[in-house]
Amino acid sequence: MLGSPVATPLDELAVWKMLQRVQVRITRRLEIRLIAAHGLALASYDVLTELSEAPGRRLRMNDLADRVLLSRSGLTRLIDRLQRDGLVDRQACSSDARGLFAVLTDAGLERLVEATPTYLVGVRAHVLDALDESDLAACRSVLVKLLDA
Repeated sequence: MLGSPVATPLDELAVWKMLQRVQVRITRRLEIRLIAAHGLALASYDVLTELSEAPGRRLRMNDLADRVLLSRSGLTRLIDRLQRDGLVDRQACSSDARGLFAVLTDAGLERLVEATPTYLVGVRAHVLDALDESDLAACRSVLVKLLDA
């Protein structure tokens, strides 16, 4: 575009740092709400959400790790805790002796249903209320570009 300012590397780096800070700040605030109200960390909420949306409320551990952006070992430790709390079970994969499924239990679904309004209120308070319709459209456009890149 003619006349538009050219971003310098420092400007670009500043945008990247702001994006990181915003993501961390919002994540922390959402987690504080979820832990206070439901004793549920944000990563646990993410796991329960992914499992609730999966066919049969189950996913292979590798697929689940990819969806919630955790390492395989990190997910294993998280599933151990969720299983101990009765929210998730492990199930052997009949087609692969080494494969395991994480399966959402009825108690896990119940906890997710209880926690979701808290999560949504947090998202609204920390993100959506700060943006008008044009901001949301611009944000959506930028995020689609980044996801497609």
